Amino acid sequence: MASFDYFVVFAEMRTGSNFLETNINAFDGLACVGEAFNPHFIGYPNREEILGVTQSERDADPDRLMNRIKDNPDTLTGFRFFNDHDKRALDVCLPDPRCAKVILTRNPVESYVSWKIAQATGQWKLTNVKHARVEKIIFDAKEFAAHLAALQEFQVHLLNTLQRSGQTAFYLAYEDLQDVAVMNGLAAYLGCDTRLDALDNSLKKQNPSPMSDKVKNYDEMEIALGQIDHFNLTRTPNFEPRRGPAVPTFVAAPQSPLLYMPIRSGPEAVINQWLAALDGQDQDALMSGFNQKSIRQWKRQHAGHRSFTVVRHPVARAHAAFCDRILQTGPGSYGEIRATLRQRFKLPIPKSMPDDSYDRQAHRTAFLAFLGFLKANLASQTGIRVDAAWASQAGVLQGFAHFVLPDLILREDRLGEDLAILAAQIGKDTMPRPAEASDPHAARLAEIYDAEIETATRAVYQRDYMTFGYGDWG
Repeated sequence: MASFDYFVVFAEMRTGSNFLETNINAFDGLACVGEAFNPHFIGYPNREEILGVTQSERDADPDRLMNRIKDNPDTLTGFRFFNDHDKRALDVCLPDPRCAKVILTRNPVESYVSWKIAQATGQWKLTNVKHARVEKIIFDAKEFAAHLAALQEFQVHLLNTLQRSGQTAFYLAYEDLQDVAVMNGLAAYLGCDTRLDALDNSLKKQNPSPMSDKVKNYDEMEIALGQIDHFNLTRTPNFEPRRGPAVPTFVAAPQSPLLYMPIRSGPEAVINQWLAALDGQDQDALMSGFNQKSIRQWKRQHAGHRSFTVVRHPVARAHAAFCDRILQTGPGSYGEIRATLRQRFKLPIPKSMPDDSYDRQAHRTAFLAFLGFLKANLASQTGIRVDAAWASQAGVLQGFAHFVLPDLILREDRLGEDLAILAAQIGKDTMPRPAEASDPHAARLAEIYDAEIETATRAVYQRDYMTFGYGDWG
């Protein structure tokens, strides 16, 4: 058993974890000590301690019990863990490659109904079918939705952590528990040499009848379950690479406790000008060039601070990115990407700008072609980076969240009102008015904007339209 020092069975109530534990304990050299980190008891109900550690000692120091589990001589020891157990224990065992992971799942409708029946009857285990208690339950759609969300969130967390740490788990479905060959396979995974000839059948299935015999409002349940998007068909597809928090781009006011978290191709120039004017300073006085350490220091030094960002309509933002980064050839433009778009993606723009032949119709055609490139780029179908200038605003905000969340998300189309709210929150009675023309490319966009451009932009930025509730730009 050199591969692992201990193991954990990730499961939930009514998934068959008691039956699984019983059969794990039937193997020589394996021991499962119950729900070791259940916040309401230790190991099993009405137990005062396991492995010489009391519940109060465990609550004060979960590592004390974890170390006892790891150090159990001659026996590979483990425990069962549910999504509502002590997260301190999860933080220790989940990233630990010396801890074997067993993940047990069951159809969530079946586990929910079984849980409701157990609540109603008070019978959580059955060893003699003569003592079986039968009860029909009422299916509560809202309660089930919350139950399902908690299960899914926990399973995604397990999966992502295992992926990031290069680990794998032994997966079991409820139906696998009756297969002795699968149980022996689990023993092999755990490094145990013994095998079972038959399963321990001391525990009996409690509710073997059809679902329709267990639920009073079965018809209502069918309707409610039919409304669940099992295959996540309504999800907006997102293949955009995850972004970092972009801390070096943050800008702080010279004196006021305000921190601006810019989203590129937004009204950055207007916000920077406003931040400086708020303290009666030039823009040279703005604080920038932060790292995570200096941001923490700034926050400690500025009590009552507020951080904020500004979102722009996706059509206007894509157009700004096109004009500033691709169409122009001066400072701030992306020369190499521009050349690649012209040569390989046949973007119909002049070799250099300004160009007298480039008129309104040429601009519309080129912008539509750029939107076509963006659609492929954000879907990871090109070799060109998903640049911050045109990454989705929802994706940029998710990147911020890896380090810090903005207190407020302002909107460009109501910048004056939103900035007034922000200024009031830090105790300002007056403030400078932001420049009215926050988008220098708006007039040019108005000349070419139509339903085709709107539709093309929506195809690129579905997440932003949904997340921020945008309608048509026009």
